[in-house]
Amino acid sequence: MASATQAEIRRLFAESAGARDVFLEENAEALERTIDLVAEALRAGRKILLFGNGGSAADAQHIAAEFVGRFARERPALPAVALTTDTSALTAIANDYGYEQVFARQVQALGNRGDVALAISTSGRSPSVLRAVEACRERGVRTVGLTGGDGGPLAGTVEICLRVSASTHSARIQETHILAGHVICELVDRRLFEARA
Repeated sequence: MASATQAEIRRLFAESAGARDVFLEENAEALERTIDLVAEALRAGRKILLFGNGGSAADAQHIAAEFVGRFARERPALPAVALTTDTSALTAIANDYGYEQVFARQVQALGNRGDVALAISTSGRSPSVLRAVEACRERGVRTVGLTGGDGGPLAGTVEICLRVSASTHSARIQETHILAGHVICELVDRRLFEARA
């Protein structure tokens, strides 16, 4: 007989799997459009910018590392920058302009027309992420939002929204976000390099 702890473990796994299943049902087309957008940008010599706070910052860094290093195959490095890693820039911008500008200011410095931004906020309400999306629009940077729940303001401000609607729990949303990130990495790699393998 399973213990109470094992029952809770199974419940949490089932909750996570359920959120992922609903996400796939609702976002398969948007995910395909995201893969197209990222692959086209990289093929054209553009770069990917990623940003978010807390666990979403870790997800931004994780996905950027998959592009720059490698995902599942040997291939050339791909240009991706997590705007969450330069502590001098982050602290200087936060100190001089306020925390809401920490990503926007970096977009203004690094973003170019045709680049793609992956903006990550589990609630869709993070001021620093929303300001960065505004800066992306001004710079001609294409935008994809990864969010959860009702999507918040982020859902209406990005070109493509990938929303984990089945949960408002950050952990469940982030578990689905990292799966979506891995799917993007794997299928972008196939688009760009499978014919050469």
